[in-house]
Amino acid sequence: MTRTPTIRLVAAAALATPLGGCISVSPPDKPIEINLNVTIRQEVLVRLQRDVEQLINQNPQAFPQTPPKQ
Repeated sequence: MTRTPTIRLVAAAALATPLGGCISVSPPDKPIEINLNVTIRQEVLVRLQRDVEQLINQNPQAFPQTPPKQ
């Protein structure tokens, strides 16, 4: 009775051997690209806005405020 699992294992290995050459794993031709422009752009815009606000507050004579049009 112990021969049946052994025979099945040997038969499965014999059948799987020719399939070993059919399966291949190769890296892609082009590198994987992850696009994060949205996050970076938002962060840069926020930093620029804060810098501009500080510059205007430090030099109010260089940036006169115009009254809103009616």
